[in-house]
Amino acid sequence: MKAAVINATGDKFEIEEIHIASPVGREVLVQVKASGLCHSDLHLAQNDFGIPLPAVFGHELAGVVIEIGPDVREFAVGDHVVACLIQYCGHCKPCLDGRTYQCKHPHETLRDPALGQRLSLDGKPLTPAFGTAAFAERALVHENQLAKVPDALPFPQACLLGCGTVTGAGAVINTAGVRPGDTVAVIGVGGVGLNAISGAKLAGAIQIIAIDLQPSKLELAKSFGATDVIDASQVDPVAKVIELTDGGVDHAFEVVGLKQTTEQAVRMTRVGGGAYVIGVHKPGSTIELKVSEEVLATQRKLQGVNMGSSNIKHDIPMYAELYLQGKLNLDDLVSKEISLSEINEAYAELQDGKIARSVITSF
Repeated sequence: MKAAVINATGDKFEIEEIHIASPVGREVLVQVKASGLCHSDLHLAQNDFGIPLPAVFGHELAGVVIEIGPDVREFAVGDHVVACLIQYCGHCKPCLDGRTYQCKHPHETLRDPALGQRLSLDGKPLTPAFGTAAFAERALVHENQLAKVPDALPFPQACLLGCGTVTGAGAVINTAGVRPGDTVAVIGVGGVGLNAISGAKLAGAIQIIAIDLQPSKLELAKSFGATDVIDASQVDPVAKVIELTDGGVDHAFEVVGLKQTTEQAVRMTRVGGGAYVIGVHKPGSTIELKVSEEVLATQRKLQGVNMGSSNIKHDIPMYAELYLQGKLNLDDLVSKEISLSEINEAYAELQDGKIARSVITSF
């Protein structure tokens, strides 16, 4: 089958003919119908996060089950599914508490090497990054990383649920616990940021401030529920947020992954407010805060967010139903549909900030 392979850190994606194994144990073989281009895949491919290479990346996956392993309990051939990079065992204390995103044994979703490799190229193993490896015609995924969705859900929109939506909306609803009447700021309104705005709208936030450097993205943010927009290339976003809210927002979400924007997120929150780091920073990145003035005296909270604190078996079907009811905007997230061979050009457009999301629908 065809797949986009990263052979070395910093390389472009190479379209290769690779081999995929048959499912064993609780593995599910999925015919990939749509695969979203999340910026995190590119970030991890261009920087050394310790993922063994060569590898197949991609984690925003929607498709149809075509074969199941002998121990699979939840799925049958023909099911429509969405994958997520949250890997969990299901029996450790965090999992039993519902915090699958904090699982102590995520490796249990991987294949025992004694059973052979899931993916290989010319007889040599390929790493299935995130356990999903969705930049390919088919994907072999542990059933704990899949959620069933209604057949009526279009595949391009469905694939975005597995990362962009659970991460963005989940950070607002699950991690921050935004309530009706709260005020929210979102720094960076790409795919995840737009979903954070959607989540804030669903949660009943009374004021939702979108912050970005691209005027076109700020216009798009309004269709997701932003009540105010700030072009950070024209004004100081911290000062403007404080002005708009008479002292700062209850919750600020950083979805860029930069030192400057993370510090801004903290500083634009009110006394007792919370800043939530969603954007992926480069390894070794640091931030600087004045502890006495900006943390202790202001009683602010700074929290890292992993995949929107999501339980995918509950959250993905919930968001799917909200979309089908017309309460969650996914349509405007799909900027364009592309073929697998166009992946490098599409990522260049994503880096330039021109689009929200490209989705591979032709393999």
